[in-house]
Amino acid sequence: MKLDQIDMKLEVTVIPVTDVERAKEFYSTLGWRQDVTPPWVVQFTPHGSDASIHFGEGITTAEPGSGKHFLIVSDVVETHAALLAAGIKVGPLYHPTPDGPVEGADPERRSYVTRAEFADPDGNTWVLQEVTTRLPGRVDADTTYASITDLAAALRRAAAAHGEHEARNGGEFDENWPDWYAEYLVKEQTGEQLPQ
Repeated sequence: MKLDQIDMKLEVTVIPVTDVERAKEFYSTLGWRQDVTPPWVVQFTPHGSDASIHFGEGITTAEPGSGKHFLIVSDVVETHAALLAAGIKVGPLYHPTPDGPVEGADPERRSYVTRAEFADPDGNTWVLQEVTTRLPGRVDADTTYASITDLAAALRRAAAAHGEHEARNGGEFDENWPDWYAEYLVKEQTGEQLPQ
């Protein structure tokens, strides 16, 4: 079997920390699930994620604060507000431009563009990135949603797009709306041309 035919799923990444109990408190504040593990390792999993983080005494020689990871969210503005409300120090929303980063959400709310950053107590950086539509070829055709929150957000985007579709068609009720929604949801995830 060739390597490109073998499923390899990212399971865990190691976060270097100096104080395990302080790190546990921080990641609990984020609402991440603490998983059952052997006693020498601590594992947390973000809500809706298939991958987890590990930290603990002596499990890495990396310098604390040297970690940088991306967290994909379907609504970065809402996530940013929730982090602030939970007392997490998070930087301002920003988006890149040819002249450098500009503070604030991308005016068009394009996928992959709007970001914000926060750090754990050791300085490991977490970059929030809003992704609603994957670039072509970035996901397999078997579309899935990692959480109820992600599916609900996708349904809201589909509802808004479907409302525009009905308006273009004279405002009449579309009896085939389930088919239209299904096509929209799958094509949004796989980066294909969205239905009109």
